[in-house]
Amino acid sequence: MKKRKIPMRKDIVTGEMAPKKELVRIVRDSDGHVSIDETGKKSGRGAYISINVEIARKAKAEHTFEKVFSTTLDDNFYDDLIAYVDHKQARKELFEDGQ
Repeated sequence: MKKRKIPMRKDIVTGEMAPKKELVRIVRDSDGHVSIDETGKKSGRGAYISINVEIARKAKAEHTFEKVFSTTLDDNFYDDLIAYVDHKQARKELFEDGQ
């Protein structure tokens, strides 16, 4: 059976390449709104971050997405991002341990 190619993306905070499924996509749409792309299919410019709470906190401290998207974001966006990443990380650990 032929092996499928695994799409790789670069984590915007650490600069490391990782499989797309292990990252969270953040998107800026044509109106300039920045949001978490839960489906990975929203239209707009995307940037990726690892499913790791410490990396999300580092992104907040360094205002990473403000630099990447050339816009200003309030702390609520980063707080929502940290909560979302924490949830995804917990689910990942829960279901990987069950196998």
